[in-house]
Amino acid sequence: MPFYNGALGSPYLSMPTPRNPSPAHSPRTAKAAPDKSAATVAMGWLHTARFLTTAPQLHFLPALDVPEIAFVGRSNAGKSTCINTLTQQKQLAFASKKPGRTQHINLFALGKQGLMDAVLTDLPGYGYAAVPKQDKIRWQQVMANYLVSRQNLMGIVLMCDPRHGMTELDEILLEVIRPRVEEGLKFLIVLTKADKLTRSEAAKILSITKLQAGGGEVMLFSATKRQGIEDVAQLLWKWAHPPGKALAATGDVASTAQGVETEVEEEAEVPEEGFEDQAPTP
Repeated sequence: MPFYNGALGSPYLSMPTPRNPSPAHSPRTAKAAPDKSAATVAMGWLHTARFLTTAPQLHFLPALDVPEIAFVGRSNAGKSTCINTLTQQKQLAFASKKPGRTQHINLFALGKQGLMDAVLTDLPGYGYAAVPKQDKIRWQQVMANYLVSRQNLMGIVLMCDPRHGMTELDEILLEVIRPRVEEGLKFLIVLTKADKLTRSEAAKILSITKLQAGGGEVMLFSATKRQGIEDVAQLLWKWAHPPGKALAATGDVASTAQGVETEVEEEAEVPEEGFEDQAPTP
């Protein structure tokens, strides 16, 4: 309110002191943008996945010098759903209407467009009863040859439906890759469709599978409940980008099969064959 200042001889209104000094007198320190979380980086990296090439046999695959991570599993174990969920793409991996009909090895490039710092490999599903035995044996041999001899293979992701547990063919696959795992090959068992388990069932199958994994890692995964997605993504990122080791990106390899429609196994419940086949030989 007005007051009289005798020194000046005239009344005037007092001016309130501003509570917040202007920036000119008290500059604020700009906050640095927070670093992206490890999960954000990993998910963004996986989202760059795009089709690279497809091959019916190992010798048709291009020789690559970037890390390769292979997805493998029994038919209808949820492999294509897992790949599509991790890469945040609805149809990167296609589900065939004829389970077990996948006969090709499908490669997907990862990294910024025009560059490639890793590859995801979608291997044929196995264990479907309706496929002729001769074809099953041939496909198993193709997979075994790939898993044993692919030079740049850095890690393997085995898809397993936890309601059925590890099957005999899954255990055969573990035996095939065991020598390479002992030499440092990374290995992960993903228990898909975890949303169909109770909490106690999930804990039990997780414990059992860890004992069967032989040193590999085991994670629960559900595309429906969004469970385990970021955990798997971060692990794959770490595999392809080991600390202290710079990995040079390379240009995308020109595919001789561009435009070829790829198909992966049907993931609906289907009957499974007996396990009369012998272990695939490299």
